[in-house]
Amino acid sequence: MRFLFLICLIWANGASAQAYPSKPLRWIVPTGPGSAVDVTARRVAPLLSHALGQPVVVENRPGANSLIGAREAARSAPDGLTLYQAVVNNAINDAMAPDPCCVLNDKLAPVTRLVSTPLVMVVNPQVPAQTVKEFVALAKHKPNQLTYASGGNGAITQMVGELLKLTAGIQVREIPYKAIGAELPNLTGGHVATAFLSPVVIRDHVRAGRLRALGIADVRRLPIMPDVPTLAEGGVPIEGLGWNGIFVPAGTPQPIIDRLQADISKVLRLKDMQDDAATLGTVAGGERPQEFAAFVRGEVQKWGKVIKDAGIKAE
Repeated sequence: MRFLFLICLIWANGASAQAYPSKPLRWIVPTGPGSAVDVTARRVAPLLSHALGQPVVVENRPGANSLIGAREAARSAPDGLTLYQAVVNNAINDAMAPDPCCVLNDKLAPVTRLVSTPLVMVVNPQVPAQTVKEFVALAKHKPNQLTYASGGNGAITQMVGELLKLTAGIQVREIPYKAIGAELPNLTGGHVATAFLSPVVIRDHVRAGRLRALGIADVRRLPIMPDVPTLAEGGVPIEGLGWNGIFVPAGTPQPIIDRLQADISKVLRLKDMQDDAATLGTVAGGERPQEFAAFVRGEVQKWGKVIKDAGIKAE
């Protein structure tokens, strides 16, 4: 009887995958229109729609450090018709103060990563440091006098700033802002010493001399900023990525998850998508679900340690 049950279950899952999708799909984005995450969604969704043969409708559900969108997705039916574009903030949430409703790799099942964006450490030109080593030396000479800008409690920019302090053994004061990118006027104006931002945000400012790039928070240099060394090359071996990827409600049949991963991976390998990634300083994903799950686990563990060691508390 157990054998017959397993055969029926496999047949049912296979049949659901073959018929999938029979209706339009929702793609929930946890950030507002025009954000980098939203731009990725609206670039990929029409191409995925073509592959699936059904409309893929992007819906913005911003708020609560990405939890509003996650909650909406987690309570949806596990039929593969609701996609959630999780961001690194979701992993940080899970490390800091997990909401039982929507924990990644638990209430939300991994499909694949879309893109990752290595953050760039920049300083305003008034800071007398040309390299990461010089910045660390300056911070040690003037403890708590230098400042770093963050997107607020639980933001990836806060996590990388605190990781820099822990790794280099320096004291730099955090200046939180309501959103990532809101610090730019104060940063270029010389009111904040440093920040970790995406390459597309700071590239023109660096070219114009309004900011100075000290290092890439990744294991390799960025093709769009080839002259900027990695932070590891500067003696501070830290990595900090802004990333996003697709999850579906837990219980979604595995054949449907595999179908989604395969189609999204094909989209990400298109030449136009690869060219976009190179231009924006991002790295395209497309990994299999189990690989993406392992990546997310690593992120939760990594930022969980930073949260603990830095004494960061959930607000």
